[in-house]
Amino acid sequence: MTHYFDAVVIGAGAAGLFCAAIAGQRGLKVLVIDHSEKVAEKIRISGGGRCNFTNREVTPSNFLSENPHFCRSALAGYTPQDFTALLQKHNVPFHEKHKGQLFCDRSAEDIINLLLAECAAGHVERWQPCSVKKVTDLGIKSDLNPINTGASSYQIDTDRGLIETPHLVIATGGLSIPKIGATDFGYRIAQQFGLRMVEPRAALVPLTFDGDAWLPFAQLAGLALPVQIETGSRDATPKQRKKATVFAEDLLFTHKGLSGPAVLQISSFWLTGQSLRINLAPGQDLSHALLKAKASSKKLIANELASVVPSRLADAWASTDAALQRPICDATDKALLSLAERLADWQITPNGSEGYKKAEVTAGGIDTRDLSSRTMESRQPGLYFIGEVIDVTGWLGGYNFQWAWASGFACANALVASK
Repeated sequence: MTHYFDAVVIGAGAAGLFCAAIAGQRGLKVLVIDHSEKVAEKIRISGGGRCNFTNREVTPSNFLSENPHFCRSALAGYTPQDFTALLQKHNVPFHEKHKGQLFCDRSAEDIINLLLAECAAGHVERWQPCSVKKVTDLGIKSDLNPINTGASSYQIDTDRGLIETPHLVIATGGLSIPKIGATDFGYRIAQQFGLRMVEPRAALVPLTFDGDAWLPFAQLAGLALPVQIETGSRDATPKQRKKATVFAEDLLFTHKGLSGPAVLQISSFWLTGQSLRINLAPGQDLSHALLKAKASSKKLIANELASVVPSRLADAWASTDAALQRPICDATDKALLSLAERLADWQITPNGSEGYKKAEVTAGGIDTRDLSSRTMESRQPGLYFIGEVIDVTGWLGGYNFQWAWASGFACANALVASK
């Protein structure tokens, strides 16, 4: 037996459920398929279990893509204010935590329940767990399809039977966090139909450093402090520096390297072999502080340094250089100025990242040159891609969820318009 649906969405995550709900409420017969038993696991674990579901201040500049303008239309069509209005409709309490980041007061389950309620209101059918074995473009209008559009019709072979639909939406996300079910399914479908790809890579991910070089700093695991961070070297030209993306956030030392919001943010822009530049004492005049201390103190350099950076960091930094293991009054001005410069412009090169198992999102994905920015339809008629599977990656702070809502909404509108 073959089941017919106006639209089939593969992927029961944020983008997929939201798109299905909107399309269903506007009159389409919609099916959502997911190979996992649970829905929206990424929502469930996000934001420490409270889901940073959007950001008040979303702009296209908060997204990374080979085509930075692609996201404009969808983001304009569905805004953070639209989604917060939906939360208010469902009586979901939320709060702003930091830099426009909005979180649920209670639990991420509130967002999942909201999406499931919206799907129920649209009579969306859901098959879970259900594996897709094969997707075939029939290339002709099927007798089962009552919509004589002349467009392609897709046959989806699943472990629950055959499905036919004129509209197939891929919302399967990227490769991040495989333990909750991430796969390359969306990329394989894109390649099956000849769509181009931007090489996927782990993003919003902790960065790692060589063991020996990192040894003095591994003891700082757990230490957090505010920093300013950017990619690039001291040899960068003024033009290159002007184009650099700079984040002012908290940095966290780990046994393997660096994490925390500052590093997660910059990791999306970091490329293998590239250096990071970190100001460990932003907003402070280190040169002035150290020279002033020299004139009046007999304390060790590390002790005086602890007045401007955390004491554990001051001790670790001093341990790397014998010239710093002395009273500050015995240090030369040159040595203190050099110390201040290195702390304000620490240049360090990661050897890699902690990979997809720790990455919050996947950068790269379906090349936007093969997609419509208004509808999310690919140049393969009737085949759509939404959410993280596309080469659109948001900053840390709710931006990626907003892209899920906005791209899902744009796609749902297109599905309804094509009926």
